[in-house]
Amino acid sequence: MQFLFSNHKLDIERRELRRGAVLIALEPQVFDLLVYLVQNRDRVVSKDDVIAAIWGGRIVSESTLTSRINAVRKAVGDSGEEQRLLRTIARKGFRFVGEVTGSAKPGEPAAPAKPAPPAASANPQHEIHFCTPSDGVRIAYALAGRGPPLVKAANWLNHLEYDWQSPIWSHLLHALARERRLIRYDARGNGLSDWNVDDLSFDALMRDLESVTDAAGLEKFALLGISQGCAVSIAYAARHPERVTKLVLYGGFARGRRKRGSQQEIEGADAVATLMRQGWGQENPAFRQMFTSLFIPGGTAEQMQWFNDLQRITTSPDNAIRLRRTVDEIDVSGLLPLVKTPTLVLHCRNDAVQPFDEGRRLAAGIPGARFVALEGRNHLVLEGDPDWSRLLDEISNFLRE
Repeated sequence: MQFLFSNHKLDIERRELRRGAVLIALEPQVFDLLVYLVQNRDRVVSKDDVIAAIWGGRIVSESTLTSRINAVRKAVGDSGEEQRLLRTIARKGFRFVGEVTGSAKPGEPAAPAKPAPPAASANPQHEIHFCTPSDGVRIAYALAGRGPPLVKAANWLNHLEYDWQSPIWSHLLHALARERRLIRYDARGNGLSDWNVDDLSFDALMRDLESVTDAAGLEKFALLGISQGCAVSIAYAARHPERVTKLVLYGGFARGRRKRGSQQEIEGADAVATLMRQGWGQENPAFRQMFTSLFIPGGTAEQMQWFNDLQRITTSPDNAIRLRRTVDEIDVSGLLPLVKTPTLVLHCRNDAVQPFDEGRRLAAGIPGARFVALEGRNHLVLEGDPDWSRLLDEISNFLRE
């Protein structure tokens, strides 16, 4: 279905908005909001309606909702002052008031379009299961979406329920689940997986991934590693080349801080460990802000608060320190030449957590890997970052090749 209004064409199937011949870049969530408003233009939709349709009913701040509405207006050439196309009804909600026509197929004459219900894929739901590696630790994993399977390796740190709602992760996870069957999990020691565990070694983290892929019944799948999840993904791809069809590595490294040979890196690792020992899980705003600022220095106040809360709900102080020690000791450099899977490596130029050169090292060490340098300084690309759309496009296009 296409919708035509005010020299714009909204193509739902292709997920495109054009002004004349010009393609307008839209973040996935903003596109979904525009579709919802256009499809429900016969009525005023309340804030609760919008939150239920676009955010699945989770808690959303007033500033977040306002920013998305403003982004829709900007995309269609409107503004909060003019409100020619999208009108705010005081204490009621919003209504798309532009004159809309539609056609069933590209190229057919425009005809009056009937409002349609929100797209079912706009907010994929997830379901949580558990599996058990050989040492008896219960590992929580989640399934969402339909299509070719994509497994996201666990990273520092995860919580299946929290990540699905968090503005730090939800934009990426939901976008991936709209195109594929997304499988993700909480590694041992954090999230919904068992916290009381003896073994938090790198080999144990590998067993968690192997257990999840077996429990989900996956024979062949694409594998996504982010941050420390890159090393686990590399080791898995080297050990199981027959199962991994594509490998995507973002913000990763082959060598942990204690293996890079830099005294400065080692001192930095010790400093972070000391901070964690003293402040992890405590109501200490100075500690939380310092840790958060490393990962998302360009985050909004809302995003920083969500990330601040991550430490309190994801794992215990002891587990956090043990996991951090494991990450700092990682070295999969020797496995890079053994990866035969088609590989895409992405890294932000000014990443404050993992050096840009570590991303280059990954790409140079894996035969045939393609490297993409992204603009930004956040370790996790946030919705609204300069290269957020590019990150998603690069991953989507690579997986479709």
